[in-house]
Amino acid sequence: MKVSKKFLTVISIIVIVGFILSTCFITSAGSSKLVKPLKPTPEAKKPIIFTMYNAETNPNDDGFKSPVAQKIKELTGVTLKVEYAISASAGQQKLQLMAASGDYPDLVYAKGDLQLLKNAGGIVQLDNLIEKYGPNIKKAYGKNLKRLRWSPQDPHIYCLGITTDNDATLDVNGGFMIQHRVVIEQNYPRIRTIKDFEDVIVKYWKKHPTTEGLPTIPLTLCADDWRTVISVTNPAFQATGAPDDGEFYVDPKTLKVIRHYKRPIEKEYFRWLNHLWNAGILDRETFVQKDDQYKAKIASGRVLALIDAGWAVGEPITALKKAGKYEYTYGYYPVTVNEKIKQCPPDVKVGYTGGWGVAITVKCKDKVRAIKFLDWMCTEDANILRQWGIEGVHHTYVNGKRVFISKIDQMRKTDPTFSKKTGIGAYVYPFPRLPNTYIDSTGNPIAPDTRKEDIRKNYSDVEKKVLSAYKAEIWKDLFPKANEYPEKTWGYLWMISIDDPKIKTINDKIWNYTLSTIPKVVMAKEKDFDKLWNDFLAGFERLGNSKVEEYYTKRIKQNIDLWTK
Repeated sequence: MKVSKKFLTVISIIVIVGFILSTCFITSAGSSKLVKPLKPTPEAKKPIIFTMYNAETNPNDDGFKSPVAQKIKELTGVTLKVEYAISASAGQQKLQLMAASGDYPDLVYAKGDLQLLKNAGGIVQLDNLIEKYGPNIKKAYGKNLKRLRWSPQDPHIYCLGITTDNDATLDVNGGFMIQHRVVIEQNYPRIRTIKDFEDVIVKYWKKHPTTEGLPTIPLTLCADDWRTVISVTNPAFQATGAPDDGEFYVDPKTLKVIRHYKRPIEKEYFRWLNHLWNAGILDRETFVQKDDQYKAKIASGRVLALIDAGWAVGEPITALKKAGKYEYTYGYYPVTVNEKIKQCPPDVKVGYTGGWGVAITVKCKDKVRAIKFLDWMCTEDANILRQWGIEGVHHTYVNGKRVFISKIDQMRKTDPTFSKKTGIGAYVYPFPRLPNTYIDSTGNPIAPDTRKEDIRKNYSDVEKKVLSAYKAEIWKDLFPKANEYPEKTWGYLWMISIDDPKIKTINDKIWNYTLSTIPKVVMAKEKDFDKLWNDFLAGFERLGNSKVEEYYTKRIKQNIDLWTK
């Protein structure tokens, strides 16, 4: 039988197309279909655009064009048109402008300033919307739903907490950081106190004054606007054994609140910073550099040590990894002012706070559709999509275990623009999210990197070598255990909004005063430090600090009563 070339060509095309289509759906060993197919919502065929203001900055905004964003649109019909704050301080100013003008987007994330819109009548109560249209919200938040209530005086829900329950702290990623090359050369010295921290970096700096032709920087911090708090002042309570309650310290026994700088031991931390400045160890540009300049220095590999949050320096560290400079990345050490003090455990038990989250404004074009969208965000499907990407494109299942596809896994470790390109992680914060302890219906953790073996898999060989020398598997092993500090029943104080306008005004003035004064204290001559420190503390009281402390002391006790009713 004679077969025409045309017929063979057609058959070949069919075979090739069939092969391509079939491989698109091979997402598990021995499987030809999706393990967890995503189901569109009933509203998916009715497109809608929601405008949103996010008070955070976001240099990696994907414009809702990434694969994950487009999949969200496909499944829900929703397109998000998000405007981000143009600078660290611009967010609050924009919110104030909204409140004054009444010109609101559909959705808003105000960080800790939602009371500005609430006091102006700009956001809606969510209680009835949740009751009618939020089955997944109710399921996800469970007993924590009542902790979303605004206050004892106004026990209604105005925003959905960023997580539906507290995450577990699975590893340490920030704090007192030293490059691996420094500790390797010194045969893994003990790093326990601020003196140890200083001695180790200074010894290396003196031996290696340049790095690839540029001056080696022993230590740099970021003091660009509110970043001052993260990199300069928060480490003071970290190094003196207190947990993170923002600008305050809560006595775990009495629940009395004071501004954390008033703890006498913290003075010694700032005295140390002052010493580092005068000794030329602290980068001379610390208090004038912008965040992008700070990150550029880190990415150059010439900064021996940092004191900062891991999320704040992720981009430059990823850039170092991409360049193969693993010895120039950082380890995390449990540094305190002296041997008698231990850091607060990274996984100290904390009561769920709620506090910050996405709100629906009074100008929202379709409030029911908005709450249904946020309800969908609480589902397993939405959480897997936002954190793992699309099955068969970004992740797959191997012997029942969800894993990133190899090239995607490598990309997320080495490409600073990974989130922008893929959308993975881009729509997690600040939207409602299941906690990282959640196990989904496939038996897998809802979030990546939650098992110790997965955490270690993300470490470089250099990192593993350093940890092994310190007899640890992960960085968290070097730190105190959770039971070594009392439970923070009040949650995170920094997530509790001040709803009294007068108290809020006082607190804002103190905030600005702190940001402008701390650099002067650190950069003072050593002989002037004590006087300037005492003047700094006295300034709090001149501005009315005691009223803020009294407010918070009363408020957290009221919150605990409200939560237990």
